[in-house]
Amino acid sequence: MEHEKHKHTLKRYFFTGILITAPVAITLFLALELFKWVDSSVIRFIPAKYNPETYLPYGLPGLGVLLLLLFLVMVGMLTTNIMGRWLMGIGQRMIEKMPIISGVYSALKKLFETLLGQGSTSAFRKAVLVEYPRKGVWTVAFLTAPVYEGFYDLLPDDMVTVFVPTTPNPTSGFMLYIPKKEVKELDMRVDDAFKMVVSTGIVTPSKRIKKK
Repeated sequence: MEHEKHKHTLKRYFFTGILITAPVAITLFLALELFKWVDSSVIRFIPAKYNPETYLPYGLPGLGVLLLLLFLVMVGMLTTNIMGRWLMGIGQRMIEKMPIISGVYSALKKLFETLLGQGSTSAFRKAVLVEYPRKGVWTVAFLTAPVYEGFYDLLPDDMVTVFVPTTPNPTSGFMLYIPKKEVKELDMRVDDAFKMVVSTGIVTPSKRIKKK
């Protein structure tokens, strides 16, 4: 009996150890792999005679990442002055005249402006619950931008735009126009709601949903 008790305790400790270390280990592994991929990808674009690793008996981990950060900062500095904006304008007008590519560029530009634009703390305004894909079945969604003005005459009054993400990959999903009265706002931060979606509901915030 005592043996079985110790066996059960060791088994519990083992699985608890996995629960604690696995997320940390996987996160660090993915971060390291991303770091190495960016580093090696940037290094390839450096001519051999300008690459310090050409003259050293060992590599310089992080050199590519550092150069990429410096490049992005320089681009940001150049495009904030008049000449930089003028050159960017010429480049954008050239891209906008290319079929197909112009549509992809425009969509990506708007996406990054929404996600990273100054003064915008989040691409999503609020975490909500909506009945989807049918009545009686609820899912986590996010309030996004106001309804497009061109749809005002086509849609009923008091509609809102929501994004219903897929699980466990919230970067894809469905944009829906739903009556505001059918949307239940959650007393939950957007990032906490994202954690729920990514973890398929396993990770939930400690604060309960506010009952109305």
